[in-house]
Amino acid sequence: MLKSCWLFITLLGAALSAEAQLAKTDSLYLALKQQDSIFFERSFNLCDLDYLDKTTHPELVFFHDQGGIQHKTEFLAAVKNNICGNPEQKPIRKAVANSLEVFPLFSNGIFYGVIQTGIHEFYIRETGKPDRYSSRAKFTHVWLLDNGRWLLREVLSYDHK
Repeated sequence: MLKSCWLFITLLGAALSAEAQLAKTDSLYLALKQQDSIFFERSFNLCDLDYLDKTTHPELVFFHDQGGIQHKTEFLAAVKNNICGNPEQKPIRKAVANSLEVFPLFSNGIFYGVIQTGIHEFYIRETGKPDRYSSRAKFTHVWLLDNGRWLLREVLSYDHK
């Protein structure tokens, strides 16, 4: 019995370590860090709504601790109307340095996506003024690899302060 329990614990530890957070020097980690940067710069900060539409999964679900649940159509409309609706007071998103974590996802040994977590800060950009800090929150994203393209499938935005 003790030997079986020890074997189970050893196998469980090996399985968990195989799915652990990637090192910050891992090529997949670096690719997802770049993906996060490009995605938010283009879609959120620059309001490239065509890019946002193309890089979000058709079945996107966005969970927000203050704004509720949105599916892709509602999410795109909210970004257009709220994030991109007033260029005179434009929200800007910046990831907190070194907060990003990336966890690979596999199905039967086949890589299909990642879970990405981190902290981001939001600022208000007004013409002729320095960006003004507005809030900080945690995020969790599920990115799926689809024919060589990353598509954002699930978003959790929470712990807003």
